[in-house]
Amino acid sequence: MMRRSKDNGKNKPRMWYARPLIWVMAVIFIGMIFVGKRVYQIYTNELPSIEEVYNIEPPLKTKVYSSDGTLLQEYYNQNRVLTPLKDMPPHLVEMLLSVEDQQFYDHWGINARRIAIVAANNLLRMRIKAGASTITQQVARMLFLTRQQTYERKFKEALTSIKLERTYSKQEILEMYLNLYYFHRAYGVSSAAHVFFDKPISELSVSDCAILLGMLKGPVINSPFNNPDKALQARNRVLYAYFSNGGITKPVLDSLRALPLEISPPEQEPGKAPYFTEFMRQYIENKYGVDQLYNGGLQIITTIDWDLQQIAETSVADHLDSLQARIEARRKPTDPKYTRVLPDTLDEEGDSIRVYKQIQGATVSIDNKTGNVLTMVGGRDFDKTKWNRAVQMPRQPGSAFKPFVYTAAIDNGWTPDSILYDNSIVLDIPGSKDWRPHNFDDKYLGRMTLRTGLKKSRNMIAIKLLLKIRPELAVFYAQQMGIKSHLRAVPSLAIGTSEVRLIELASAYTVFPNGGIHISPRYISKIVDRYGNILEENIAVQKEEVLAEETAYIMVNMMQSVMEAGGTGYGARWRGFTRPAGGKTGTSDDFRDNWYMGYTPQVTTGVWVGFDDNTSIGYNMTGSANALPIWTKIMLAAHQDLPVEEFVVPPGILTAEICAESSRLAGPYCPNVINEIYTGNTVPIESCQIHNRSTFKNDDSRLAPADSSGTIRF
Repeated sequence: MMRRSKDNGKNKPRMWYARPLIWVMAVIFIGMIFVGKRVYQIYTNELPSIEEVYNIEPPLKTKVYSSDGTLLQEYYNQNRVLTPLKDMPPHLVEMLLSVEDQQFYDHWGINARRIAIVAANNLLRMRIKAGASTITQQVARMLFLTRQQTYERKFKEALTSIKLERTYSKQEILEMYLNLYYFHRAYGVSSAAHVFFDKPISELSVSDCAILLGMLKGPVINSPFNNPDKALQARNRVLYAYFSNGGITKPVLDSLRALPLEISPPEQEPGKAPYFTEFMRQYIENKYGVDQLYNGGLQIITTIDWDLQQIAETSVADHLDSLQARIEARRKPTDPKYTRVLPDTLDEEGDSIRVYKQIQGATVSIDNKTGNVLTMVGGRDFDKTKWNRAVQMPRQPGSAFKPFVYTAAIDNGWTPDSILYDNSIVLDIPGSKDWRPHNFDDKYLGRMTLRTGLKKSRNMIAIKLLLKIRPELAVFYAQQMGIKSHLRAVPSLAIGTSEVRLIELASAYTVFPNGGIHISPRYISKIVDRYGNILEENIAVQKEEVLAEETAYIMVNMMQSVMEAGGTGYGARWRGFTRPAGGKTGTSDDFRDNWYMGYTPQVTTGVWVGFDDNTSIGYNMTGSANALPIWTKIMLAAHQDLPVEEFVVPPGILTAEICAESSRLAGPYCPNVINEIYTGNTVPIESCQIHNRSTFKNDDSRLAPADSSGTIRF
C-alpha cells in the first residue's frame, strides 16, 4: 500500500494567469482613478453651472404692437414663442414619448440599458451609428452643448441631463423640449404650428402633430416644405409608433395614414408700418442692445394707431402714384432730369437703360394732448428704400417755416393787423451777389396786414417781418418750440431755406393748438420683458411752456385764416374737412419740396412730398397741390370718431372793431371795419382819425373779450 507524501501544497502548480490579472486590475483601477478625476473635472468645470441650469432663458423674439394690440413686427434670431405644457394637446406629448423616449418617466436623465445596447453596436461598427439620447439629454444638448458626434460630448450631455433632472420636474423638461426644438423655419412647437398650419397650438390634430414630430430626426430633410414625400413617410412612422405604444387603435392608424400630407402656411407679410417699426428697431438696439432685441422676448407697445396708419399709408401711396403718372406723362423717358441710368444695363442697341425717378412722400400725425405719434410713413416702398423721410431726412420747409417768424413778432408786440408792404427789395449779402427775393407769383400787392400776408403766404411780408425782428429772434422761438436742426440766422430763413425734419416740424406745430405748451413726441407706451417686468412706461405727459398762451392763440387764429377762402390751405375745406383747424402750406425754391402742416385742437399732421435728390417736382407744383390732399384724407379719418372741438380762447385775448386802413378803433365813418384780436398790451386805444371829421373820443364799448367758442363779439 503506497503512502501519500505530505508537501503542504508547496509543490502545487501556480495559476499562470494570476500575475497578469493583477496587472490588469491595477491598470483598470488606475484608469478608473483617471476617469473619475476627469469626470469630476468635467462635472465641476466644463458643465453648465447650477446658476445656468436654474436660469434657463431660451432666445425669444421681440414683438412690436400698435396701441390697439395689432402685431406690427417681430425681431428674432430664433422664431420662438414659449407655450406652457398645459396649453399643448395631450396627444402631442404622448406621441413625443412614443417616438423619442418611452421610458422617460422611469429614468433619471439617462437610460443606462439603452446606452449599453447602443454603445455595443457602435463599438462593433467602430463608429457612432446610433444614439441613445433621452429627451432630457436632448434638452441638455440644445441648451448647453453642440451636435458634435464625439464620446466626450455624449458624456457631457449625460452628466448635464442628470443636473437637469435634479433641478426640474419631468413636465418642465417636456415643456422645455417642445419649446426649444428646431422645426424647419421655426423654433418651438408653437411657432411651428403657425408656420406649417397657421393654427394655434391647441388646435393641432393628431396628423398635424405627427407631421411636426416627424421632423425630429431631420428638421430639414423631413420638412414638408423641402421634401413632401419624406415628410409623409416620417409622419406615418410617428403614427405607427404612437399606435404601438397604445395611443391610437389600428382603425384610427389606418385612417390617419391614408390622409394626404396637408399643410397650410400663412401668407407671408412684410411687417406692418415698416418705416415706423424699423425706427423702433434702431431705438431698442441702441438702448437695450442687440441681444435683447433679437433674443430677449420684449413686448413693445407703441403709440401707433393701426387703423389710421393704414389710411395714411394708402393716402400717401395713392397720391404719389397719381403724381408719378402725371410727371411721366409730361417728361420724356430720355429726360436726364427726371430719369436715371440703371447701372450695368444696356438695351438692344447698346444704349444705357433709363428709368423714371420716383417721387417720394412722408407723413407724421401726433396726438396734441399726449405727444403720441399716431402715424408715421417714411416713403412709398420700404422694400426699395429704407430711408425714413419722416425722421431722417432734413429738407427745406419753404413757407411752412413762416409761422415761427410770425410767432416771434406777435410775442414781441406786433399784431395781426400790423402793416407791411408787399413790394420788391434788394438785400446786400456780404461776400455774395445781391439777393432779390420774390413772391411765388412774381407779383406785388402793396400794403398788407400780417394776417393777410400769412393767409396768402406772401414771401416779401415774411422777409420784411424777419428783418424787423432780427433773424436770431426767429431762430430762438423755433428752437424753443421744438426745432432741433441747425437754423441759419439769415434773411432767407423767413422763406424756409434752413433744412428741418418732418417729425420736428410737426412737433413744433403742436405748440399752437396746445396753447404754448410743447410735448415731445412719444413713440412707445410700454416695454415689457419676458418675465412681465416693465422696462419702460410712458404714463405721465412731460409738458414745457415755451410760448405765451395768448401768443399761441393769436397764431392759431391767424393760421385758421390760411384755411379760409383765399388762403393757401382752403383746398382742405372744399375737400370736405370742415372742423376748426389751422395750418400752413410750404413750397421750397424751384418747387423741390411740397409741405402741408396743419392741426385741430386734437391732432397735428405734417406731410412732405418731393424727390430724394432735390429734383423739382415741376412748375406750379405746390404744397397746396400735393401735400394738402394727403393731409386732408388723413385728418378726415383721424377725426372720424372724435367730437368736434373749438380752440380754447385764453382770458387775456381781446377783440376790437378796427378800421382796415388806419388799424385803429373804427369810428362811425370808417368804410371798411374788421374784427381783430389782441392781447391786453397790444389792443389799440386810439380812434381812427382818417375817416372822422371831428375828434373821436375813445369808446371802450368797442373792446370786448372773445367768447369760449372763439367767436368775436361786441
